Amino acid sequence: MKYPKDFGYMSIIETIADIDNTFLSRRELTCNFTGLGGKLKKLEALEMITKKFKLDGKVVIPMGLKNHVGKPLITGTFYVYDDEALAKRQINPTIFSRLERTKAKLAEAETTEEAPAKDTEVKEEESTKKSKNEEKTK
Repeated sequence: MKYPKDFGYMSIIETIADIDNTFLSRRELTCNFTGLGGKLKKLEALEMITKKFKLDGKVVIPMGLKNHVGKPLITGTFYVYDDEALAKRQINPTIFSRLERTKAKLAEAETTEEAPAKDTEVKEEESTKKSKNEEKTK
């Protein structure tokens, strides 16, 4: 991720529409992200919306991010559900599979970043043991 975890961009989220859809039992948020045109990914936008609207413990699904031509502006639509089973019944399963795939890729990337760090630590420990053994033999 290119940006800091807290993003520091919380003030640039402008709420366009916040509709409580009682018929489908969901909240529909439409927001503008100014200054992030072409740089924002769905999971990053999801984190920003979750923090701004304090939606911890709820199922937030990014339905779409639209870039505007000639402007550094992105308009995003998000659905907020209280129950994950209800969300899976109403929303196309392809969206869920894509979200899971991207989350798996991010988790895999984090583990591969940690693994080389551990390997270098092990190599450093081995080299210090070798140097200690060489000192003892002298």
